[in-house]
Amino acid sequence: MDIFLLIKSIVGLLVVLAILMFFFFYIPSQKRKKAAAQEKKVTPVKKRVVEKRALKDLLAVIRNKSATTQELSEALDLIIKDYGHIHSKLGMRSHPDFDIYSEILLRICRHKNTNKDIIVKFDKELEKLNPEYIREINDSLSKGLNSRGF
Repeated sequence: MDIFLLIKSIVGLLVVLAILMFFFFYIPSQKRKKAAAQEKKVTPVKKRVVEKRALKDLLAVIRNKSATTQELSEALDLIIKDYGHIHSKLGMRSHPDFDIYSEILLRICRHKNTNKDIIVKFDKELEKLNPEYIREINDSLSKGLNSRGF
């Protein structure tokens, strides 16, 4: 009697395993077909939405020592537009994401193709969007200006 129960259990587990394998292999193939069909649809150029440029791409423009004044200005405008808001402070400490903005301030202050208008505009816009970080922004700006060595 025990062997008969053991055989029934094994057959039951094999049936459950077969059902699970069916779902595992069948369902994703339907998702792949839908994704491929959506990729084939092309939206007209007029209706395409301009995607946000990645922050790392904008930082690459600022880090590029041969970037022109126009490129710097455009990159900083896009940063303010798309990534201008910094997360709230963590008690008395600034959010770890603020380090990115501190680096941006330091780099634009030290860039050879920057000018006062670019620096002041970015500073004012960043302070306007993040009033709780005014002190940290001013500190980063002071460090950047002091590191220029004029």
